[in-house]
Amino acid sequence: MGKNILSTRLFLLVFLLFTAAGCSKMKTMMKTKQRAIALERTVSASDVQVPPGYKVEAVATSLTFPSGVTFDEQGNVYFIEAGYSYIDVFKKPRLAQLMPNGETRTIAEGEDNGPWNGVTYKNGNFYIAEGNIKQGGRILRISKDGQMTAIVENLPRFGDHQTNGPVIGNDGYIYFGQGTTTNSAVVGKDNYLMGWLANNEQLHDIPCEDIILSGKNFTTPNILSGEGDDMTTTGAYVPYGTATKPGQVIKGRVPCTGAIMRVRETGGPVELVAWGFRNPYGMAFSPDGRLFITENSYDARGTRPIVTQGDHLWEVKQGAWYGWPDFEGGVPLNSDKYKRPGEEAPAPLLQQHPSTPPQPAAVLGIHSSSNGIAFSNDAFAFAGQAFIAQFGDMTPTTGTTNQPTGFKVVRVDVNTGQVTDFATNKKPGPSTAHQNDGGLERPLGIGFSPDGRSMYIADFGIMTVSPMGPTPQEGTGVIWKITKQ
Repeated sequence: MGKNILSTRLFLLVFLLFTAAGCSKMKTMMKTKQRAIALERTVSASDVQVPPGYKVEAVATSLTFPSGVTFDEQGNVYFIEAGYSYIDVFKKPRLAQLMPNGETRTIAEGEDNGPWNGVTYKNGNFYIAEGNIKQGGRILRISKDGQMTAIVENLPRFGDHQTNGPVIGNDGYIYFGQGTTTNSAVVGKDNYLMGWLANNEQLHDIPCEDIILSGKNFTTPNILSGEGDDMTTTGAYVPYGTATKPGQVIKGRVPCTGAIMRVRETGGPVELVAWGFRNPYGMAFSPDGRLFITENSYDARGTRPIVTQGDHLWEVKQGAWYGWPDFEGGVPLNSDKYKRPGEEAPAPLLQQHPSTPPQPAAVLGIHSSSNGIAFSNDAFAFAGQAFIAQFGDMTPTTGTTNQPTGFKVVRVDVNTGQVTDFATNKKPGPSTAHQNDGGLERPLGIGFSPDGRSMYIADFGIMTVSPMGPTPQEGTGVIWKITKQ
């Protein structure tokens, strides 16, 4: 990555140091141009609040960016470490087994081509969604002896969002998500700050089917020229600095961005399932066989900032279009609720919409970053309800919130849309916001043991956010276990 990009990433670091004793402590060093700051994370199950009748424990600590959990037929626990985090922290992603004594055994490692965003297991093999920000997204199959095979390669992952999932259906298909290249379909300054525009000037979103543009364009200072008076005009679904015309057709293709796709377990062509999502992240089949996904909704950033109304839980229907980039949760963006002070509501980018988008199964917290999802059964109680890991807001880079959102696990009745807190910190927000606390930081992945009695949570670890962006902390990740007594 060029020095000109790195120079934009001088972060204002403000941290709270944890000094109280806890069940375990993890220390990491964060180096800046000015100094090195020693950080400690205290891990204490007693700081996590759950309903009566459940036990919380930390079963693995000192991990770097854990992002998913899964289980084999014998109930052995496995997890992945992502290997990458914003902004440009590259490590080797890892698949590992959690041993009964709390130690870990590495099954396989990737190269610096993460993040590994999700993992599932079936018939002796692990399946992993690899964001692969350097070479394009992939779906990997890894055997128990560590042999790695790419089932799908060259997915369109070089922009803001990654390849996510996967989950395996009873139909012999692997289902996975692909996030969008941009926040709201227009390439802009925010994508330069995300680190990819300067090196990928032709990058833009890819529709899954042919679309007709409204010709809405945006004129802004040219972030690539470095000249203060140089302006450029950019439309939707085109490279930076490219204007569009009313009625212009953008050809669709698969693989595309902002979509749920699938491929047979044995490999083969990628097939479209549904599209019109911003960042479809977690996915799971309900006990009655319906596919549900979590979606990270718009940020208030970039050339076309959107005042989001919340993340979403969707039931996925074959062939449906879910509204991005002109709707959110079934509501058009040009309605009054999306007006910013002193501005008009966002105008449509599409002249014609593929269909009328459906309504979400549930609306989740604004900027909660609702990600991993799993369904419970009778052994854990709340049978058939979805449990969702909420990574938490990244204020102010994604848009401000009145109070911390996310940093917890919620349960959702998918038939009514009711959302209820399940595992939270006793004080709002992440543990780093409260000196002497040792609870949840950023829950990301979630899964239930085969017997259904225990929930496992992959807690990514400490990630603080300044006005210039996020700062993740290596070696602060945790695997939590919550068991029905």
